[in-house]
Amino acid sequence: MIELIILAVALSMDAFAVSLGLGAKKVTLNKTLALKVGLLFGFFQGFMPLIGYLAGIGLSEFIESVDHWVAFILLALIGGKMIYESFGEPVEDEISIITNKVLLLLAIATSIDAMAAGFTLMLMSTTILLSVFVIGLTTFIFSYGGVLLGARGGAFLESKAELLGGIILIAIGLKILIEHTLF
Repeated sequence: MIELIILAVALSMDAFAVSLGLGAKKVTLNKTLALKVGLLFGFFQGFMPLIGYLAGIGLSEFIESVDHWVAFILLALIGGKMIYESFGEPVEDEISIITNKVLLLLAIATSIDAMAAGFTLMLMSTTILLSVFVIGLTTFIFSYGGVLLGARGGAFLESKAELLGGIILIAIGLKILIEHTLF
């Protein structure tokens, strides 16, 4: 369960970073925006791993002997991408108006990585429904809080959140690899 919570927090960091930026764009504190962002980001971040998990089940008989390597490579790539993006310009800087369409696109964009990470859920000792719930709820909490914190001047945390999330994902990938190759 601890591993699932750590994975959920790491996957939430992308959404958290974008939420901070969205909150910083608003002149006044807007709890409606925070709720929209939390619900959309939480839903997609929870749903996408389910797709990855189901795809992994379909491929499991073909890659069973190397599934730990696939999990490690996927998490390392996702983590590396997050680390790389933590040094770049935030996506939300290019957004001039926050519409529902923009929020939907951001929710999908920040959750694509979670689809790939969903494959690794097969290697964890947890049920998929619990995993989807925990990842979605964690992302909701981080995204909702990110908008509120960003509105209060927390935008400087954006890159640090992505960096931390990337490091955690790589660490989880290494843990899976070590457990399946050395033990």
